Parts: sequence; structure tokens; C-alpha cells
Amino acid sequence: MSLWTSLEPASATVDPGGSTRVRLRLRNTGDVVDEYRFEPVGSIAPWTAVEPQTLRLYPGTTGTVDLTFTPPRTPDATAGPNPYAVRITPTEHPEAVTVPEGNLTITPFTEVRAELVPPTVKGRFRGRPQLAVDNLGNTRLTASISGSDNGDQLSYDIHPGNVQIEPGRAAFVKASLKPRKIIWFGPKEQRPYTLSVLRSGANPLAVEGTYLQRGFLPRWLATFLGAFLALALTFLMLWIAYKPPVKTAATEQLKDAGVSTLAPSPTLSAAPPPTPAATSAPPPAAETSTAAAAGGGSDGGGDSKPSAKPKPVTAATAVKKLAAQDSGRHVCYRIYIAGKGWQSPECDGATAATSTDDEQILALNIAVSGTAGSAANAFIHDPASTNGLGKYQPSGWTAIIADGKDNYIGSSKPGAAYMTGFANNIGSGQLCWIVRSSGWGWDPQKCTKPRPDYGFSGTLDNAHWLVAVRLTVPN
Repeated sequence: MSLWTSLEPASATVDPGGSTRVRLRLRNTGDVVDEYRFEPVGSIAPWTAVEPQTLRLYPGTTGTVDLTFTPPRTPDATAGPNPYAVRITPTEHPEAVTVPEGNLTITPFTEVRAELVPPTVKGRFRGRPQLAVDNLGNTRLTASISGSDNGDQLSYDIHPGNVQIEPGRAAFVKASLKPRKIIWFGPKEQRPYTLSVLRSGANPLAVEGTYLQRGFLPRWLATFLGAFLALALTFLMLWIAYKPPVKTAATEQLKDAGVSTLAPSPTLSAAPPPTPAATSAPPPAAETSTAAAAGGGSDGGGDSKPSAKPKPVTAATAVKKLAAQDSGRHVCYRIYIAGKGWQSPECDGATAATSTDDEQILALNIAVSGTAGSAANAFIHDPASTNGLGKYQPSGWTAIIADGKDNYIGSSKPGAAYMTGFANNIGSGQLCWIVRSSGWGWDPQKCTKPRPDYGFSGTLDNAHWLVAVRLTVPN
């Protein structure tokens, strides 16, 4: 018995979840009629179908059998070349088995799933969630893990920071979340965060969770301590204000002894007071200050001259210095932070910002060069708002129609309302800005044409405030 076989093609390629077909051609080169049974063997045999499963051939005749490969879209369908074979058993001579072999290449695919366990963690000083990363593809997965949140309220310690996961396997990444601020008293606060699975050449896979931060001390204890402190202060004030009556018999005893308790007569003084002419009175404070400022001490020396208070470096100071070095168009600006005061000026797109989102910008100082001045109006927090929006500063627009001059909006007075945004324009050219509000990211850059057009920076939302500003005047 003899049999000739051929696989057409000998090598094929298929996508997981798809299918491809290979034709097996065979010829009965013997001298008797025989029937052949076909059976796929090898690692991909479960995904191989043979049609027909038996074939009867006369001597010298040729027949064909179709092999259909349908690998699933699962990690079991290993990417790369996969050898396969078909066992051919003749009915008349079952011992004369023929096994033609071929090669099937399965293309790679990537599928990743990630889940936080648990999705919500609680704690006072830290939370410890786990990120389960499943590789559902058919190739090895290499990824890194990072954490982020709005407002940068949490710090992240992730171990391991990089993982390699075989197909069909999972890896568990431990994360430690630590709040940057401790809640000493008060209710719990929810701090949403995101752990991202980063892969080369693919979009990050973001998994969102919540860290529920508890107060260091329970609310009932804070109430108790507040009441105790109020009672202690009340008791202390009553103790200080109470003056018990004291009765003395000293006066009566002096009368009985015939001694007078009246003050002595002025004529009995040991020495008369000095005459006005002999009195050396110091000069008035204003005059003393003027004399000292002029360097005119009693000895004529100049060492007693006090140092003059330096002038603050304003936005106009900075823009004039910049314009002296480069005569083009420039803008400088500085912010007033509540509790910290005026900050150093920044120019031409540099960031003027608070240290944290908890700090608030109360006022803004702007100066321009090469733009024919500027105008602005602050949009501020409205404590009496009923619609959730702030309001424009009641004093209205401040217009400085000249280069190199300081323009101020907002207020640096104690108790002033924080700025949620501001409207502004310039006299010529284009003004662009990027700002950031508390709890949010940077706004996209916006620009405005010269007056009378104007642009608005920030938000109308009464519950958010400006924390960072960048201004530019493109040439």
C-alpha cells in the first residue's frame, strides 16, 4: 500500500477568533481500492476541523480534504508558529499510517483587564488597595503602574511599579495611598483617585477608586473638647472679673491717733520743679525722623541714617526691565495669595501659582509693554449668591491705557473675596492666557483680539477659585 499527500499551502496564518483553510491533496498509488480516515493531531487539534472525515479512492485516483482552523480569541491560542499534523489511516492496511505535517502561524493580540480590590478603601493616614491586572491576550504583557488624582491630594507608593504577565495569567500590584493633609476633626472626605496601567504604544488603562479619609479624632470628641474649652474660658473670665469686698480699719485707727491722711501741701516739696527754660524737651517725632533721614545728628555724622524701605518689585518693574532688554511685546503679572501676600512677578507665559489648591488668589497685578496698555475686571466670590455663581468686582473695569504701568484687580485687604476668574484685554495685538482653578486641571489656551474685544479667564463657579495664571502677548 502507498499514498501520496500534499498540503496546500504548507504554512498558513490566522487571526485569533477568525478562521483559515488548508487543502490536503492525496492520491492512491496502490493497486487496490482503499478508504482513508483523517484525524488532526497536535496542540491545535481542538481547533481543527476535517471535511470529509473519510475518503474512498480507487487506485491511481486523487482526492482532496479541507482542513479548517478556527483558533479562539483567548490566551490558549499562543501567538507565533504552531505545528500541526493529520493522521491518515487506510482501512485496508491500518498499520500503514501516514502523517503529513504543516505550520499554522497565529497572530498576536493584546487584551488587558484591571480591577481595584477593593474599589473603596478607608483610613486616617493611608489606604492600601490592590490592583489586579489580567493578561487576556496571547502574548506576554509588559506594563507600568502609576497613580493620580485631581488636586494632588494623595501620594502613591506602588509595588511593583512594573509587571510582566504571561498570557492567561494575572498580577497583583500593591498600592499605598497617603493623604497630603490630615483631617484632625470633622466628617469623612472622599478623595477619588486613578491607577493607570501604562503600555508602550497603547492608551493607558485607567481604573478609578475612592479613598475615604477619616478624621483623626471622632466628631463627638471635637464637640466635647470645644465645650470644655468654652467652659474653661468662661470660668477664667469670671475668676478674673470677681473682686471680693475688703474692709479695713486703718482709717479709723489713724483718726484715733490724730494723724492726717491728706496728701502733703505743695509748699512742703523738697525742691521746686525746673523752669520751662531749663527743661530740655526732645524734638517732635516727625522732625526727629526728618533730621535722621537727612543725616543731621547732633555730632554731624552720617552713620545714624536709617536704611530706606525698598520699593516692591511690581509687574511694571518687571516689564520695564524686560522691555529694556528686548523691545518686543511683553506682559508681566504677579498674584496676591491669601495669608502670604504679593508674590514675585512672572512674565511671558511663566506660571504664577499658589503652592496648593487650598490657597486662594485674591488680587492680580498686570503690566504690559508694546500693547498700548491693558484693562481688566475681577470676577470674585459672592457669599450672598443664590445661583451658585460669583460676581464681577463692584468697582468695575480698571483701564491703564499706557505701557509699563501697573494695573490691579481684586483686593488685598483682609477678608477680601477670592477671585474665581477675570476679564481682560489689551490695546493692540493679541492677548492669550491659560489658567487653573482649584480642584481642576489647566484650562485650554484662549486668546482675544484688542479692545473693544475681551476674554474671560477662570470660572463663574462660586465654589472654585484661581490657583495659577499664565499670560502671553504673541509678537
